[in-house]
Amino acid sequence: MDAVPNWFRSLYETTGFNFTVFYDPYDWHRYVNGLKITLLLTVTTILVSLVIGAVGAFIQGGPSRFLRSVVNGFVVVFRNTPPLVQIFFFYFGLGTLLPAARTADGLRVPLLDNVQWAIVSLALFAGAFNVEIFRSGIEAVPRTTVEAAESLGYTRRKAYLYVVLPLALRVCLPALNNNLINLLKTTTLAYAIAVPETLYAVKQIWSESQNVLEMMMVLLATYAVLVGVLVWIMHCWERALRIPGYSR
Repeated sequence: MDAVPNWFRSLYETTGFNFTVFYDPYDWHRYVNGLKITLLLTVTTILVSLVIGAVGAFIQGGPSRFLRSVVNGFVVVFRNTPPLVQIFFFYFGLGTLLPAARTADGLRVPLLDNVQWAIVSLALFAGAFNVEIFRSGIEAVPRTTVEAAESLGYTRRKAYLYVVLPLALRVCLPALNNNLINLLKTTTLAYAIAVPETLYAVKQIWSESQNVLEMMMVLLATYAVLVGVLVWIMHCWERALRIPGYSR
């Protein structure tokens, strides 16, 4: 196990390329912790944004004009404003309005910390796009399919859950894949509110070790691998849900 650290240490001594993250246990620990936070942000925001998209699309097709207006307003606001501005709004704006708890030492502890605010803002940002993506998939499902489900005794909610949504998901998966991949890359914006994700950890390492080029290479390679894994997972999901002849 010492072969890898020794090789990178000798690389630094012979060439000057200082990949401290691979031979310094302290830097490696910071890098891994940052990667864990990135994965936490990614998985959580993906799941929450999918729920927001599915529920929002269901409401958009509902009978309540008020609820449709609320969802449309939500989509307009979160699609047409920068995600970094949204993060700042939630963390520095709403965060100051919420009540705070007090520790035993009398310290003020916010109701939501920076990681939780990042999850909230990024999930809402991606969820607004997912609403429109799911809506396009729902509109692609033939009306006759919905009528057939209703004739079998399905309520509107059950027809949506068991018939419309599974078919719509197959249609909108390519667009959904793009949005979720973009969400993974957007998690780097959490750096702006000091969320200790991968970019934040790598920035700390290169600030102390003065190895900007090397750590930028590590950062680019890290996100290339993460995006590649997510693309592979989404393609596997798309193949698993494929119905031969459907949507052609």
